[in-house]
Amino acid sequence: QVQFVESGGGLVQPGGSLKLSCAVTDISFTARTMSWYRQIPGKDRELVATIRANGFTTYTDSVKERFTISRDDVKAMLFLQMNNLKPEDTAVYYCNRYGPSSYWGPGTQVTVAS
Repeated sequence: QVQFVESGGGLVQPGGSLKLSCAVTDISFTARTMSWYRQIPGKDRELVATIRANGFTTYTDSVKERFTISRDDVKAMLFLQMNNLKPEDTAVYYCNRYGPSSYWGPGTQVTVAS
């Protein structure tokens, strides 16, 4: 069974940094295109960043030049380095395979406030 466990969230001031981690249980992890998503209460979940198995990355416009997605295929881990954080980045962050999914991990809360 596929599982995702996100960690690394917290409270940070505007302009600060956080690094999110996601431990993935998936025997096919190395072949997967993986993504980070975020969700604000009352709004749809938003795709933030994606990394293909070959390392190619894409980002939503609002986080380009600030966020970096990476992966460790040996440890089956996904990461999101977030720099120059803004209040509008406040959300619960989730990792998952790219595309529709019926299973989501618990997420990790990121709050950007002074």
